[in-house]
Amino acid sequence: MGTRLAVIHRDFEYRPDLDGLRAVAILPVLLFHAGFSSFSGGFVGVDVFFVLSGFFMARIILTDLERGSFSFWSFYLRRMRRIFPALFSMIAVSAVASWFLLMPQEFRYFGDSVQAAVLFTSNILFRSESGYFDLSSEMKPLLHTWSLSVEEQFYLIFPAVFLAFKFAHRHIRAIVLAVALLSFGASTWGIVHSPEKAFYLLHFRVWELLIGVLVAIAPASTYGPRGSQAMAALGLLAVLLAVFVYSPDTPFPGIYAAVPCLGTALVIHAHCRGGAIGRLLGNPVSVFIGRISYSLYLWHWPIIVFLRYGLGHELTTGWALTAVAMSFALAYISWRFVEQPARYGVLASSRIAIIGVSSAAISSAVAFGFIVNDLEGIPQRLPEKARTLYQATYDESPFSSKRCFTDSNGEGLTPVQIRRGEICRVGVETAGEPRFLVWGDSHAAAIAPAIDLAARQMGISGMFVGRGSCPPLPNTDFGPPGAVKRCIDHNSAVMSLIEKRKFAFVFMVGYWPKYVHRDELPGQGIFFDPRVVPSRTDWSTPVRKGLDATLTKLARQGSKAVLVMDVPEMGYDVPEALARAAASGRSLDIAPSVEYTNKRQALARRVLADAARSSGALVVDPMSAICDASRCHAMREGTVLYKDGDHLSAKGAESLSALFRPVLSMMRESVQAASR
Repeated sequence: MGTRLAVIHRDFEYRPDLDGLRAVAILPVLLFHAGFSSFSGGFVGVDVFFVLSGFFMARIILTDLERGSFSFWSFYLRRMRRIFPALFSMIAVSAVASWFLLMPQEFRYFGDSVQAAVLFTSNILFRSESGYFDLSSEMKPLLHTWSLSVEEQFYLIFPAVFLAFKFAHRHIRAIVLAVALLSFGASTWGIVHSPEKAFYLLHFRVWELLIGVLVAIAPASTYGPRGSQAMAALGLLAVLLAVFVYSPDTPFPGIYAAVPCLGTALVIHAHCRGGAIGRLLGNPVSVFIGRISYSLYLWHWPIIVFLRYGLGHELTTGWALTAVAMSFALAYISWRFVEQPARYGVLASSRIAIIGVSSAAISSAVAFGFIVNDLEGIPQRLPEKARTLYQATYDESPFSSKRCFTDSNGEGLTPVQIRRGEICRVGVETAGEPRFLVWGDSHAAAIAPAIDLAARQMGISGMFVGRGSCPPLPNTDFGPPGAVKRCIDHNSAVMSLIEKRKFAFVFMVGYWPKYVHRDELPGQGIFFDPRVVPSRTDWSTPVRKGLDATLTKLARQGSKAVLVMDVPEMGYDVPEALARAAASGRSLDIAPSVEYTNKRQALARRVLADAARSSGALVVDPMSAICDASRCHAMREGTVLYKDGDHLSAKGAESLSALFRPVLSMMRESVQAASR
């Protein structure tokens, strides 16, 4: 077997062109993340790294197998020396920065990501966090560790599998190719049916690493200098084409990832030693950037994220250049004083020291994550004023509880309970038969304390029923088919309850702009960019039809509908934004202008006004209580009105109770008239 391997792998000397290829990979990633739009596909640099990693791992293992010296212990100790020191250093520094810059919920996310990063499950964590209430991905300091997790998971599996080479060396290329093709097929399927999984998870990405393995076990190039030049040039062109032509909207990975991956494979296989390509990849600058590329990858993303947090806005060109310069400076320091000593210093030769230090670091990181989570992000870190403002995050409406509400995953109140009338009361519970129903989505749960307070003050009783992301529109196409399907049983149960209970009034509350535009307010994040134009896409026709049909049916049953306009969306998490502004001494006037809000809400308001006019339904509009002539307000008279970007806090909702008194007064009069 040794002779066969020697024929396939004649060349194990240092290759400066591969360090140059690392430079080609890291620079687009850095510039893309810093916000330079010319490098719109710079994220493909990660895919270049995947192919390189597969190549190097296969070459290392094959070399040891040829020498008869392969050992799992030696292999993994080598990976620990290579990966752990710089990674743990970056995490430690990021933890210090996060202590001062992150709000409690963000700090909890960070604690989770620290645990995942050191256990190499970041890709699984970030895939699972890509949900409705997730923190903006662009503001997670350790988001970039997902790719390290993919590689490390590959390193855990690959050596054991590859040892099968001893027993199936005649078929190893076919086996690796078959697995790569299966993974590629899954990736191509995944970008359509499950894009988050396809992006983050190993089995959708392993084909990229296996391309590198295939290059490592392929016969050496025999194309000669000109053929080698042509092959390397073609490969480099494929990588650069993806860098400059792709964008974040490109379906990825799948077939689009094949372009940079195969291009990388061509450059590796060409082994270009001279000519223009050889000089480009092998010059001292390219080689140096390649050598520090691991540290550069580790440090660039936290620097960009923490600069955004500190500045309170996206990076301008000047700050982006500053981020690039800082990334190079920290990368060099990390490479020179952390990476190199760890790989070649005195401690590098001590297995006990490597394992001991690594175990201590992993244990500390895991403990850190548990502590941060257990202490709810340690809000005590914040200045007193900031901490007070942040408390609105926890000011949850009682009508959002599972006793009253069904979340978007289906947990909580069931259709059976709704049909039986086993739902929460609103207003005075001892005031006889409930006269009204509050019905809607999470925005209904958020504003329900306003109706509850007003009803209690007026001695009226009602009920509440709601489900997350389900507008009070039975059998209406308001979004993706899956979302509509999940709401059908819920809303059918509500309509049955209305018919059974004969409610005199039905409050219909929803996140109306979301449904008529089929998206949420653009610019969601830790800060709001008013330059981002609100969506003008008009999906209102099915919502109009659904409203008309529902209002007609309610009127036929003798129920008077009350359409509640939506509250203004703030564009970011309000308690966090206020707390951050207070901590940094910036203005607390963080809400968008009335002009912006009117643009965003115009279509939804028009749809509801038209429906009310044609059906005789009543309308309650919270806008006048939250906005004045020039601005909307996230806080009024010391009360933080929102618990996040678009849901009212419980106290914020109660401050709007006067809006509902006229309708409830009308309701009380109708009840009194009916009893006379």
